[in-house]
Amino acid sequence: MSLLPPDEAVIPGMVRSLTPDDAGALAIDLQDVQVILGGPGGQVPILRGLSLQVRRGEAVGVVGPSGSGKSTMMMVAAGLEQATAGRVAVAGQTLNGLSEDALARFRRDNVGIVFQSFHLIPTMSALENVAIPLELAGRRDAFERAERELIAVGLGHRLGHRPSQLSGGEQQRVALARAFAVDPAVLLADEPTGNLDRSTGEHIMDLLFSRREATGCTLLLITHDPVLAGRCDRAVRLEDGALTAH
Repeated sequence: MSLLPPDEAVIPGMVRSLTPDDAGALAIDLQDVQVILGGPGGQVPILRGLSLQVRRGEAVGVVGPSGSGKSTMMMVAAGLEQATAGRVAVAGQTLNGLSEDALARFRRDNVGIVFQSFHLIPTMSALENVAIPLELAGRRDAFERAERELIAVGLGHRLGHRPSQLSGGEQQRVALARAFAVDPAVLLADEPTGNLDRSTGEHIMDLLFSRREATGCTLLLITHDPVLAGRCDRAVRLEDGALTAH
């Protein structure tokens, strides 16, 4: 069964015509994005003219088989990978052509990211892991805000524990707290339950959606699970580097 309403079908390479009002309402605007990597056998297209518009405050699930380009699309939206061609605008900022320093500042101020792997610093406590991006942003209340976010995800009693002292589910909760602590305009989540058992994964997704609802941020969720994608406002499918109706 399609997860897409009939009027939301996406044709590969299609760029929807936007009015100025529409453009101002978009949190993510990918237009005809291509990513082509070079290799020993020649150029390898990863994204093939992908276009996707996500409105501010909307939650969009992205499903598709492994190798279809889902993670690459998220990396482009985060400014962690540059598009070979096409336009990338996120949170009102065009990312094409920005320097690495400018992209880092953009992510710091606008984007929260949750990966399948937790990407916590092993020598630091849960509190320090969440506070770091806030300190880098010059927030004087970095540790106070980090503590509030950890309490919000049910880890107020584990503030001083290092990642090795936490379960997988607890580590992902720290990662969620870190992502939301910066008050992101856009939250990007790439298979956030991929390393967790089903029960723990369901709890993590409940937390993610409840925190997203509380903050009102835009969510782009990469997942293999159509049930998770179905919890979003809408879902799209990525195949062979392009979005398709399904």
